[in-house]
Amino acid sequence: MSEQNGHQQKKTLNNPPEKIQVSIKRREKTDSSQYTDVFEIPYRRNLNVITVLMDIRKNPVTVDGREVTPPVWDMNCLEQVCGICTMVINGKVKQSCSALIDDILLESGGNSITLSPMTKFPNVRDLKVDRTPMFDHLKKVHAWVELDGSYDLGPGPKTSQDVQEERYAYSRCMTCGCCLEACPQYHGDNYIGPQAIAQVRLFNMHPTGEITRDDRLEALMDDNGIANCGNSQNCVQVCPMGLPLTRAIYETNREVTVHGLFGWLRK
Repeated sequence: MSEQNGHQQKKTLNNPPEKIQVSIKRREKTDSSQYTDVFEIPYRRNLNVITVLMDIRKNPVTVDGREVTPPVWDMNCLEQVCGICTMVINGKVKQSCSALIDDILLESGGNSITLSPMTKFPNVRDLKVDRTPMFDHLKKVHAWVELDGSYDLGPGPKTSQDVQEERYAYSRCMTCGCCLEACPQYHGDNYIGPQAIAQVRLFNMHPTGEITRDDRLEALMDDNGIANCGNSQNCVQVCPMGLPLTRAIYETNREVTVHGLFGWLRK
């Protein structure tokens, strides 16, 4: 099977398509119905999805000759750092800045690409969504470290190398929404999601952030808290930064359980 796939990959690379067909799920505004526009652009090597969208924006004419409004999407850093350009590409949630057209065509075996907005957030227009719920979750779990003033506090407490490495992994979260889009349990307000849980783990491991540890754990004990995780593990498979989300959920769930049983002793 692997040998056959190798031959197929070589053939596809040696015979790239002349044109790429791009189907874009569109919506004029939040409360309007969704529709699809299909475009074609010439194939070039080393394209990413953002480049394809920018080419379409220059000449927004569909395959049936209709001139339409340019597609709308979010982008910023173009380096897979800001997380704002997340969308569903051929049925898989990804960062469009790092999604390479050659890889997508190799995987699909054709010359067509479908772009859709994420489904777990309000669709503002075309491929643009409102990720405000994710930031509301961060507020709920107190995802920051309190500082008493802006003066020099001196050197902070020392932490072990293992703790530093685990915290660094969680700190790379860019609030992109991939984990929530892939999570079958997340549907808006019924589950806080792996992204916020990982940030609870991050700040509870911080020597100063641990001061407000109980507030974070109690936020996860609400009806939409960590108990609603179904352990599908989809989140860790789609995270573009490779965050150890399942470890964060496991470790934080243990903390929540202990806090629920014995937290009153700390008060």
